[in-house]
Amino acid sequence: MAMTSTAEQTPATPEKIWAILQEAAEWRREHEKEEARRRAELELAEAKRREEEAKRREENERADAKRREEWALFEKKWQESVEKWDKADRQLKAMKSEVGGMSNTFGEIVEHLVVPGVEERLGELGLRFDSVSSRRKIKDESGRIRVEVDLLLENSQTIVAVEVKSKVRARDIEEDCVEKLETLRGILDGKNDRRRLLGVIAGAVFGDDQKRLARDAGLYVIVQTGDTMRLEIPKGFKPREW
Repeated sequence: MAMTSTAEQTPATPEKIWAILQEAAEWRREHEKEEARRRAELELAEAKRREEEAKRREENERADAKRREEWALFEKKWQESVEKWDKADRQLKAMKSEVGGMSNTFGEIVEHLVVPGVEERLGELGLRFDSVSSRRKIKDESGRIRVEVDLLLENSQTIVAVEVKSKVRARDIEEDCVEKLETLRGILDGKNDRRRLLGVIAGAVFGDDQKRLARDAGLYVIVQTGDTMRLEIPKGFKPREW
């Protein structure tokens, strides 16, 4: 017959059972406390995540609102710029039209008023011309326009180039007279045209300094006085022949 152990034969005492129950209850309390701590941490992390998400959403909404505001401002400024460009373009076109009209009017003045006066004044020097043309475009031997002269008077021996200005400035004398005459001389030489070339500057408003510069350059000076034109030749003046 098999023998049983002493432990199996000894029944559990109430004290031992109570100790076991207390130990189980303590474990349960610790477990619940740990679960509560974990749940609190999770809830805190979730709350923090929601807070950060809300903050990001708010920042994104502010950024979107700022971008919309900046874009609206850009569109407004762009539209204003377009309107200004359109206005400037209209003004420029109007100005070009006005300038074109002024150019035509100036050409008509040269043809109807200046031409007879200049021709008559140069006649006082004994010069007679077979050809008189205004706004004359001079081409070189290749056919390219090199220079435009307000008034060109010609005969078999002499060519007179006249520049007409409403108000004569110092740079007009060098740029519009002397340089043009030098260019014209080169064109004539290229065509084997040996006629002498003289220069005249005529102006409605002509200062003494400008007159002196013109004469120093060898140009005849014609001044408009009222409805007539006067050729001013001081003593000792010698015109330059280009």
